[in-house]
Amino acid sequence: MQECTADNSPTLCGPRAGNTTAAVSDAGKSLFAFDAIGTRWEIETPAPLPAEVRERILDRVDRFDAVYSRFRPDSLVSQIAAAPGGGRFVFPDDAIDLFDLYDQLAHLTGGAMDPLVGRDLELLGYDPAYSLTPVPHTDRAAHADARPAWHRDVERHGAMLRTRRPLVIDVGAAGKGYLVDLVSALLQDAGVTRFVVDASGDLRHGGEHPIRIGLEHPTEPGRVIGVANVADAALCASAITRRAWGPRLHHVLDARTGAPVHDTVATWVVAERTDVADALATALFLTPAHRLADSFSFACVRMLADGRTDTFGGFDGTLFAADPT
Repeated sequence: MQECTADNSPTLCGPRAGNTTAAVSDAGKSLFAFDAIGTRWEIETPAPLPAEVRERILDRVDRFDAVYSRFRPDSLVSQIAAAPGGGRFVFPDDAIDLFDLYDQLAHLTGGAMDPLVGRDLELLGYDPAYSLTPVPHTDRAAHADARPAWHRDVERHGAMLRTRRPLVIDVGAAGKGYLVDLVSALLQDAGVTRFVVDASGDLRHGGEHPIRIGLEHPTEPGRVIGVANVADAALCASAITRRAWGPRLHHVLDARTGAPVHDTVATWVVAERTDVADALATALFLTPAHRLADSFSFACVRMLADGRTDTFGGFDGTLFAADPT
């Protein structure tokens, strides 16, 4: 485990399997950990959370899963995917912010980031059965001829979506960060103002004292390429080496082509909202940071396929020099 600070501030650093950020609890902190939506969650607070707060958090996470999971046959998203002629589907009111965010990013990326990318993920093997086996090229080509687009194939009025055919919605690019924000709001409603909610790489810090977060190397677990300073904000990370299941097969796709991207291998984004940081961590694989800067306030680090790194937006932290080759 690597230490990232020598002062008395909370520290988040070092490796955790499967993540591009990792956390170590300070002495004297309380940790509420659980597994949900296919990942590990850890909520660090100064004192143990009351049982009723823990129950509200678990209930909110389960209700989110029941709406948005394409891996649950009973979810609302699965109902949309199974509706032969489409239909009218009403989401919770708080879905409006999530859909607004996708509206923005679909526009800013020229359609490269699109929540209707779910079917392409399934065809490449990232399906509800986790087959991890791509379907034949002819089947993928047939889908490409009628590939849907969020702005064209979904009619949206607030939290209501109207569709005309089966569509596979995947909110993985922003959904986990969105849920971290919902959980953070529950903590704040309960009077908890100092906390860290860490959903395996999507992290929200509450409090005025900064924390230092190690940026884990995407291909070398246990090694960090730098440290970010975060105070009362979110940091989210994404890497094409996570959820990869074959040569050049991973979860970050260009929705216009249905193909995985390869020019960038990892991103880290700091923003006020976790859903924004999460979404931009994906968008940066698909479009330059400057195209997003007029619409969002953020700072970021990006690692390119050749190992070079760059920063944008006044990144508050330190990047370590690359090892000599």
